[in-house]
Amino acid sequence: MNDVLRLEGIEKGYMRDTAGEVIVLRGLDMAVQPGEVVALVAPSGAGKSTLLHIAGLLDTPDAGRITVAGRDVTGLPDRDRTAARRQDLGFVYQFHHLLPEFTALENIILPQLANGASRSAAATRAAGLLDSVGLSDRGRHRPAELSGGQQQRVAFCRALANGPKVLLADEPTGNLDPETSSQVFDVLMRMARESGLAAVIATHNRDLAARMDRTLRLEGGRLV
Repeated sequence: MNDVLRLEGIEKGYMRDTAGEVIVLRGLDMAVQPGEVVALVAPSGAGKSTLLHIAGLLDTPDAGRITVAGRDVTGLPDRDRTAARRQDLGFVYQFHHLLPEFTALENIILPQLANGASRSAAATRAAGLLDSVGLSDRGRHRPAELSGGQQQRVAFCRALANGPKVLLADEPTGNLDPETSSQVFDVLMRMARESGLAAVIATHNRDLAARMDRTLRLEGGRLV
């Protein structure tokens, strides 16, 4: 089995005061291979963020199995889940969530330090990642001094800082204008191809989805 990310029989529901239990995911299965870029398309409220959170070990399913790089990570204790997220998974969101008091370079260095890298090695990798997205001259700028597209490119670099096997992105270009969105998406695709990681990208943009390897649509709690 070559899948770097596999979800099997995932069930997830939430209790709501007015509606009782609402089932969001129903026996969902998904498999993604190394180097594959997959679009995840769904209407608002259909559960795509829930799916990404479960795949990224930020939330736990009510039932089912999660495998990352051949390892069953479903029932790991919190400390091991955190380590798996830090080492094997990268995250990008619609809003960049960069730490405003740190520079672009420092935002990419910090997750590496948390993963045990030396300061010098982390700085070297951070500088290389910024250079790869055309931001070598912006390393000392704080997020507020960067454009929206530049901030999101820094967020991609941060997500890839520890060399993850899987990138999970939730509407990563949804807060950008169409031209900038296309440019940032080009950077994301190139970085995914060059690093050989698997990527699952939730998007409402069907033009961007059509440029990925395949599209999965979340309907009724299952992928079609």
